[in-house]
Amino acid sequence: MAFDYSKAGVDVQKVKGMHAQIDELLRATHSKDVLPIYGHYAGLLKCGKQLLAIHTDGVGTKVLVAQRLRKFDTVGIDCVAMNVNDIICVGARPVALVDYLALEKEDAALTAELMKGLVAGAKEAGVSIVGGETAIMGDVIKGEPGCTGFDLAATCMGVVESGKPITGEKMKAGDAVVGLESSGVHSNGLTLARKVLTEEKWQRELLVPTRIYVKPVLEMFAKLDVHGLAHITGGAFSKLSRIADRAGVGIALENLPEPQPVFAEIQCVAKLNEREMYRTFNMGVGTCVVLPEKQADACIAIAKRHGAKAQIVGKVTGKPGIFLNQTSLID
Repeated sequence: MAFDYSKAGVDVQKVKGMHAQIDELLRATHSKDVLPIYGHYAGLLKCGKQLLAIHTDGVGTKVLVAQRLRKFDTVGIDCVAMNVNDIICVGARPVALVDYLALEKEDAALTAELMKGLVAGAKEAGVSIVGGETAIMGDVIKGEPGCTGFDLAATCMGVVESGKPITGEKMKAGDAVVGLESSGVHSNGLTLARKVLTEEKWQRELLVPTRIYVKPVLEMFAKLDVHGLAHITGGAFSKLSRIADRAGVGIALENLPEPQPVFAEIQCVAKLNEREMYRTFNMGVGTCVVLPEKQADACIAIAKRHGAKAQIVGKVTGKPGIFLNQTSLID
């Protein structure tokens, strides 16, 4: 029997339903300065003449893998990456971040290792960590046996320097979808992956930090006509609907790269079909950039210059939906 994401404890459809309820309630708080781009990767609001983006995220159950292996120096990189990679999806340059660290008990050595990762990630992304909060919550936070439990999250702010956000509305049939290589599993799907990959060598693969795409993407903003950007995280490639739906178009994925070996191991052990894998994991592609087909080669060259492999993985079509080799990834 296949051990899919819902059996592991995460029902994506129920989560989407929760998000819809939350969004409806939160809209009652919005002033005229909030841009109505609901369900995107970051919120947008006007502040004087500036257009700001804001987003908050953590690293999920990857913290449990770190605790199990007693390796904490890369988790902070993931925390930064999960925030800045979402911020750039609305056309913003990340500028500042604050972190939130919840601990089971005081643990100076653990905290120092986590901060190493945060600093490394912030330097890579070009953001300043301007503050944060540390909370000791032994009654709430529980860790792996013999290890101090913790959770790490952050909030990031960015600036849309052009004043014109990238939402996906400019996408049109014929546009190319360029996929930028991931560094591995990143920080999504870990609830499933850590339960099926029990060998230490595969557990260590799960701790490879999330790739940060800020530098290549900012260069793309400056030199190319980017129509849409999608960070492939929870929900994996089905998340492309966040940008495609805004233009009433669809995306056909027909040329995805060979995934890293860790994905084949997950698929084998969990007995998952191809559709479930591409709805749960990034499968080797961490970010998708949508732009005119004639600019695809320039996009790939920019990614390569920044050390990230890239290739055309699909195209925009007039048929709504997200399709993997003609199979719909949307329920």
